[in-house]
Amino acid sequence: MPKHPRSSPNAIRTIEVLAFPAVQLLDVTGPVQVFVSANDLVANAGGTPPYRLKLVTQGDEGVMSSAGVALTASPLSRHGEPLDTLLVAGGPGVEAAAASPVFVDWVRQRSTRAHRVASVCTGAFLLAAAGLLEGRRAVTHWKDCTRLAQRYPSVRVEPDPIFVRDGPIWTSAGVTAGIDLALALVEEDLGRSVALAVARHLVVFLKRPGGQAQFSATLALQAAEDRFGALHDWINDHLSDDLSLSALAEQAGMSERSFSRHYAEVTGQTPARAVERLRVEAARRLLSESGTPVKRISQRCGFGSEETMRRSFLRLLAVTPQDYRSRFTF
Repeated sequence: MPKHPRSSPNAIRTIEVLAFPAVQLLDVTGPVQVFVSANDLVANAGGTPPYRLKLVTQGDEGVMSSAGVALTASPLSRHGEPLDTLLVAGGPGVEAAAASPVFVDWVRQRSTRAHRVASVCTGAFLLAAAGLLEGRRAVTHWKDCTRLAQRYPSVRVEPDPIFVRDGPIWTSAGVTAGIDLALALVEEDLGRSVALAVARHLVVFLKRPGGQAQFSATLALQAAEDRFGALHDWINDHLSDDLSLSALAEQAGMSERSFSRHYAEVTGQTPARAVERLRVEAARRLLSESGTPVKRISQRCGFGSEETMRRSFLRLLAVTPQDYRSRFTF
């Protein structure tokens, strides 16, 4: 991509959102609502709405989302038209879109006119197919990071961030991370105060703590319920007890070696790491739903000390227990 000068703070920025058949609905509507809310806030303050939004797709009949909701869209713009931001959505239809010469060529050509290019969720695959992620850092939905890295070895895939910026290219993690990315774009354009006002209006974080790895690991445990659900229930009832490998293997009725191997195969993590995550999850609930002192919570959840719990929170959530409580307690 050629370098383009940063647009004027008072300029009206054209944002084109690319959709395709079976696009993920929230990948489109989440970021769009952020920009629309920014327009409303600026207009209500007597200013000129800063964004001009345009949903585009191939053809002139709109596009059907994977949710079965039809979206009205304009035909793909001509390559030479000026553009501030190109935003590529993701969804189940991205494989077909990334294999379509029409979509790939249009993204490649349209990016040369854009001040910046961004993707939501698996939209990163379309950017990669167009060659825009070559040698760049990028992220996509946690369950697709490995696939993106294998298919495009030159892309430096980072599985944890909510979004990644590498020069003029922005990529975001799964689905709702598109809202986080859009808020970051608004902050870059209009400043922190406007972005924070939009976040408050939408009742979301301007910058949420932690990365998407915390969600993927927890979901992996949930996906293992058929095999280890009873064990997880037992762990949650005995968080302050001995949860060593030998204790877990005995509870599961398996040898330590067999248990370690099967558990890692099913959940993608070691038993010790899973115990830590379950303890953090329990502590999160107590921090947000009760006034129990942090020291007492650390003991009840089996951390043994506040410092041990603090290190686990920082490692898994990138936030201390005290900060978590202040952010999530109403």
